[in-house]
Amino acid sequence: MKHIRDLFNLDQKVAVVTGGAGKYGLGIVEGLAEASATVIIASRNEGNCRAKAKEFSACGLNVKSAFVDIADEKSIKALRDSIIAEHGKVDILVNNAVGRIDEKGLSGREIWEQSMRVNAVGLFSCTAAFLEPMIAQRSGNIINISSMYGLVAQIPQMYPGTGVASDSFGDYFFHKAGMINYTRYLATKLAEHNIRANCISPGGLLADQPAEFLKRYNERVPLHYMAHTDDIKGAVVYLASEASAYVTGHNLVVDGGWTIW
Repeated sequence: MKHIRDLFNLDQKVAVVTGGAGKYGLGIVEGLAEASATVIIASRNEGNCRAKAKEFSACGLNVKSAFVDIADEKSIKALRDSIIAEHGKVDILVNNAVGRIDEKGLSGREIWEQSMRVNAVGLFSCTAAFLEPMIAQRSGNIINISSMYGLVAQIPQMYPGTGVASDSFGDYFFHKAGMINYTRYLATKLAEHNIRANCISPGGLLADQPAEFLKRYNERVPLHYMAHTDDIKGAVVYLASEASAYVTGHNLVVDGGWTIW
């Protein structure tokens, strides 16, 4: 039997985190790197990724930056090929990137079309591209970052007078719910290749939200606080490591109890 510290150790593992310089992404990257993985942060904002990678490197963590446009299949394949060329493999893919559409001047249909390009087609393209080397090496681990809003609807009464807008068109809810079941599909399809697929559905992350909104949120959630960056680390390291070797197709909800009411 392995020691519990060894089960959670990601030494020699290569992880890719899309949208890794974003709110939840930074906690995901930090957790994987602190568990000794080599982590590549990838997003369209390469400058931001580079700056964050520098900060992590200054703390002794093995974090690198790269460019990727999830809406562009060629960009995804270029990222994959560069990682394989440098590291020889990819062990972990965290699909964390999410496209937020600028709704100004757009109809609901146009917003859905643009959203689909990143949050549905982009998710498929990124997963398919990185599955190629994983299948060839007969090992791999896919972690999709969904949301508690893939499980439940929003509460419209929480928003008026807070300065925080509620969702207008529902595309986010559609994509996050679909991601959870797509994970289950991947888990059954890829098991024969020794590849696991799991999902994490976080609740809200503390990020300078208006005081009134935080008050309403904290009153609603059983643990009475909005998640901090550290609250995602344990979940992602668990699913990325051998500690969860017998877990696949699972949706791990990290929401302070919001969805149990």
